[in-house]
Amino acid sequence: MELMITVHHLENSRSQRILWLLEELALPYEIKHYKRNPLTMLAPPELKAIHPLGKSPLITDGAKVVAESGFIMEYLVHKAQKLKPQDNYWLHYAEGSLMPPLLLALIFSEIEKKAPWPVRPIAKAISGQVHKAFITPQLKLHLDYVEAHLTKNEWFSGEFSAADVQMSFPLEAAQLRGGLGRPAITAWLKKIHGREAYQAALKKGGPYIYS
Repeated sequence: MELMITVHHLENSRSQRILWLLEELALPYEIKHYKRNPLTMLAPPELKAIHPLGKSPLITDGAKVVAESGFIMEYLVHKAQKLKPQDNYWLHYAEGSLMPPLLLALIFSEIEKKAPWPVRPIAKAISGQVHKAFITPQLKLHLDYVEAHLTKNEWFSGEFSAADVQMSFPLEAAQLRGGLGRPAITAWLKKIHGREAYQAALKKGGPYIYS
């Protein structure tokens, strides 16, 4: 009997994409839920018992531990022999290029909110300069690039594939943190949110705020 895949699922995290992909692939799986530290919002130390970095997403398939979103997706589509992208470019672009400026935007937003009040004006001034000089131009560059692609293509890599699942998180995060104003991306997000497998994964994964 084949062992079932276990998703070590951290609330409000990128591992929601793994649940969605598993639903699309119709692979049997179970979920082990983890809560963030309410003060730091970091993953709990229990995840380090699964993988030394203690981060999510993680899956276990029997004795095998698989980490990193892109690698997990490659592993799963190979296992199911379904939803393989025509190429893996967008599968890796999502985390390698699009997520870093979004992550920086989150970090500097947290710095502004959590800086002690005597230095808060300085923190806000520094954050504003970083946004102006780097974060905002980089986000515009990447979102314009994605918008141009989706204006000409229904999906990211040929037909619907794991590449679309992988691209969901950064585009959802971009929409949440300031809106997109880009009709092709907005239409694509509406389309994926309407998929039956996406909705099934939400029900199983629990509350999901892109962060």
